[in-house]
Amino acid sequence: MGEAELQQLIADCLQQNRTDQKVLYRAFYGFAMSICLRYAGNRYEAAEIMNQGFLKVFTNLHKYDTGHPFIAWVGRIMMNTSVDYYKNNLKLPLNDDLDAAEDIGHDELTNQKLNYDDLLSMIQQLPNAYRTVFNLFAIEGFSYEEIAAQLGISTGTSKSNLFKAREKLKTMVLNSGRLPDDGSEDIRRKIITIGTFSLGLSQLIELIMR
Repeated sequence: MGEAELQQLIADCLQQNRTDQKVLYRAFYGFAMSICLRYAGNRYEAAEIMNQGFLKVFTNLHKYDTGHPFIAWVGRIMMNTSVDYYKNNLKLPLNDDLDAAEDIGHDELTNQKLNYDDLLSMIQQLPNAYRTVFNLFAIEGFSYEEIAAQLGISTGTSKSNLFKAREKLKTMVLNSGRLPDDGSEDIRRKIITIGTFSLGLSQLIELIMR
């Protein structure tokens, strides 16, 4: 979809045209779902978060600044909606014990090499608190202080939860027996999209393993 076409679609959506809203929803569905899946424990939760996010998109569409990329604006709404979802629905406290998470078994990883879907599955296995902090730091690029402010926790807790999330993911990666092959075409092509930016899978693995 070209920029002019997108801006016209946004203008039509501002007129509360349901048909155009469906078109916009479908156009950004995959992008929005990819963000929500990183924060959710499963696809059902991700869909719930995403639909809440799209409700915010359409409710606040008049606030969108056309001088900035629309995809980045949608991405930020999806991220904030994901964080709000877990702040309101956390079953475990934000300094929950690491042992609450279960490891992924070897038989759950079907490929010989670790790929994005494997890693996403591992991230989803983390307790809610660790998963949220890990995403905010590793994917969104928030500082410890910004994470603390976003979640209403101390800076020390944000650091602790990130450390525990990394340790848990590191254990999962090592136990899987399927380390990423940085030279493979699969790894180079598997990227995590973050607004208008992309983070290579090998970079994310390096962040976890260091």
